[in-house]
Formats: sequence, structure tokens, C-alpha cells
Amino acid sequence: MKTEVLRSIKKTEEECKSMISAAEGDNKLSIANAELEAENLIAKAQNDAEEYRKKRIADAQRDAKAEHESIISKGRKHAADLKNQSGSNLENAVEFLVTRFKGQLNV
Repeated sequence: MKTEVLRSIKKTEEECKSMISAAEGDNKLSIANAELEAENLIAKAQNDAEEYRKKRIADAQRDAKAEHESIISKGRKHAADLKNQSGSNLENAVEFLVTRFKGQLNV
């Protein structure tokens, strides 16, 4: 009977060692999986950040180009307005000079 009890204890010890070994293996596998998942999450976050940066730069360039075109358009319109205004002022200036010249001749 003692022998049988000792065998039972020995068998239980071996089973426990086997379970501990399996648990340690599972633990190592879980840690490796967690590390891999963390690396994947970091890589994804870096890719997302790079895509966001590129999008923001493209948006800023597009906005700057639109602003540039708006400024150029306003400048051209202002130049055209000044040219038209100077044309009407030119007629008045010519009339004024002719009148002054005629006045000078009659003196």
C-alpha cells in the first residue's frame, strides 16, 4: 500500500511538472504573441501618422495654391480697374492741358 501511495504521489508530481512545463510554454507563447501584436500596433500607428502627415501637407499645399490664385486674380482685377480709371483720367487730363495751352496762347 505504501508503494502504491508513493507511486501515486510520484505520478501526481510528474503530472504537475508536465502541467507547469505546458503552462510555461503557453506563457512564453502568450508573451511572444503580445510582443508581436504590440509591434504591429506600433507599425500601424506610424503608418497612420505618416499618411496623416502627407494628407495635411497636401491639404496645406492645395490651400496655399488656391490662396495664391485668389491673390493673383485680385491683383489682375485691381490692375485692370486702375488701367480703366487711368484711361478716363487721361481724357480729362488732355482736356485740361489743351484748355491751359489755349489759355496760354490767348495771353
